[in-house]
Amino acid sequence: MKLVLLGPPGAGKGTHAKILSEKYNVAHLATGDILRTHIRNKTKLGLQAKEIIEKGSLVSDDLVNEMMFDEIQKSNFRGGFILDGYPRTLGQAVALDEFLLKAEWELDAVLNFAVSEKVIIDRLSGRRVNPSTGRVYHTRNRPPKKEGICDETGEKLVMRKDDEPETVRNRLKVYSQETKPLISYYQKSDLLHDIHGDFHVPELQQEITALFDKLKLTV
Repeated sequence: MKLVLLGPPGAGKGTHAKILSEKYNVAHLATGDILRTHIRNKTKLGLQAKEIIEKGSLVSDDLVNEMMFDEIQKSNFRGGFILDGYPRTLGQAVALDEFLLKAEWELDAVLNFAVSEKVIIDRLSGRRVNPSTGRVYHTRNRPPKKEGICDETGEKLVMRKDDEPETVRNRLKVYSQETKPLISYYQKSDLLHDIHGDFHVPELQQEITALFDKLKLTV
């Protein structure tokens, strides 16, 4: 199973990627998590990315591609992968296709999480994160046992600046400019399937399962 998950910030890609990864025993490759791991471990790619980010610039497609191609190759022993947050630009999508062609692999499906702006802002503004572990909670949908405190470590949870309503609106604008063109790109190859990102997790998982059955998609 080789999937790409598309959708704006707060669409639920990470949540559903984790569920599908466990259900089908395939690797969940989240660009943000992988990049943070490289930076934390001070790898060559991590040091390059850290320098770029600290200058306030965006990490280049070439660097992101190199990082993700390495992770995809590592995932082969698990029989597939779910790409979460990648590709993010048209250039990355073209490079991914070229990489997969050389590896004699191909994508099975691209899931496009269609979500309203109202739902996205509600989801992200209620999100709270453990700054040390990255564990995510939500004030309404998945609250910690003790308000504002991580269940696992007892650390204080924080709201990321990225999740503040005004920041979210800006992120949606960037998504619309850079990532939305991927929808047209994958529609041309008949890989794209729209799913209802406004649904709650159990309902959406049922929709995804029905889609996989229709596509006869297995590991």
